[in-house]
Amino acid sequence: MSEHKNTAPGSKSVGGSPKKFHDLSVAVITKRDDHGENLIREIQKTRAKVQHIWPIPEEIPTDFDIVFCELVDDLPSRFKGVPGSAHVTFIVVIPANGTMNQKVLENSVPHAVIHLPCIADEVLSAMIVARSHFQYERRLRQRIEKLDDNLRSMKTIERAKVIMMQTKNLNEEEAYKQLRRRAMQRRVTIGALASSIVDSQELLG
Repeated sequence: MSEHKNTAPGSKSVGGSPKKFHDLSVAVITKRDDHGENLIREIQKTRAKVQHIWPIPEEIPTDFDIVFCELVDDLPSRFKGVPGSAHVTFIVVIPANGTMNQKVLENSVPHAVIHLPCIADEVLSAMIVARSHFQYERRLRQRIEKLDDNLRSMKTIERAKVIMMQTKNLNEEEAYKQLRRRAMQRRVTIGALASSIVDSQELLG
């Protein structure tokens, strides 16, 4: 059964600790031995809200801003969805005197890696790098999703143009002009109007 311990930040922020971490929630999934305690203390110095979890849950939690998790052989299978989908900033913790399975580490697709015992500022550095990678990936995903939406919209507009050309005996340019004019009149995007035309045609067909 998982042990969840709320660990309130007990130490003051160190000089240079970014304020952007003050409102973040952090899960630390590692053994609470001396090295684990030291890791928690270093995270506390960033003034983030820390919660210790052990043993490792069957599914890596995604309701935190950052998750530190000990490297175990089945770590990639503990992700909801595909590892690297970046639902959470993920940092792998390599235990002290533990063996590092490079393939498992690669398949876990972490944003950063930290080795125990950690040294001063190493945790902060890992958090900065990991958050930067996570935010960059999120921006890329948003751009890809927008491009996908635009591509789907273009395909729908082309289908709507063909329908109008066939039903109203228009050429391609005239069909597009009518689409644009109707969209402006209804105060909707051409893509939304094209989608309704295609859907109506499919219902009638």
